[in-house]
Amino acid sequence: CMNFHKIVIPPFVTNCYILSCEETAETIIIDPGAEAASILDYIDSNQLQLKFIVATHGHADHVGAVNEIKRQKGVPFYLHEKEQTVLAAFPLGARKFGFADENPPEVDAYLDIDQTYHFGNNSFRVLETPGHSPGGVCFLFDEHVFVGDTLFCGGIAPTDIPGSSHEQLIDSIRTQLFTLDEMLVVHTGHGAVTSIGLEKMSNPFLKQ
Repeated sequence: CMNFHKIVIPPFVTNCYILSCEETAETIIIDPGAEAASILDYIDSNQLQLKFIVATHGHADHVGAVNEIKRQKGVPFYLHEKEQTVLAAFPLGARKFGFADENPPEVDAYLDIDQTYHFGNNSFRVLETPGHSPGGVCFLFDEHVFVGDTLFCGGIAPTDIPGSSHEQLIDSIRTQLFTLDEMLVVHTGHGAVTSIGLEKMSNPFLKQ
């Protein structure tokens, strides 16, 4: 009962996901990096009811459109508490990439790994997967997991940036993601869809 819509957002070809419940039209947005107008247009033209916005982490290319969507829809934004240091660097990133709004998005509540989040008849849990950033998370549904920049199809996130750790990232993937059902569909922050099983078998960064 979940509808998916992916918007690929320039300049970093970030995958933004709009997930909605078929029965109730209740909707969430994952990682709106930019292009607020396109995201809102999709929501409005499909008569969707936006409930909240979540982000896998606080880098500008994943949260750049949060303020504008919040302004127009009045919905809350959830992020992990440990991403505050990342958000503090947002104005610098926004200037560097030419974002119109240099204000970091305001977080309404911190993501809680003990809580189940609901929209319509859909629900997900939060997995803590630090490494690419201190408060990086993944969103786990029954048959899908949205991993942001933690894991890519055949790759992993860069860890040569402030607040990141290669060892921590590998540990997060092994303990939090590779222990999941191998059939889970993995929706990445950039690039193609993959699966837990495929990455366990063939991801060159995670060979034993």
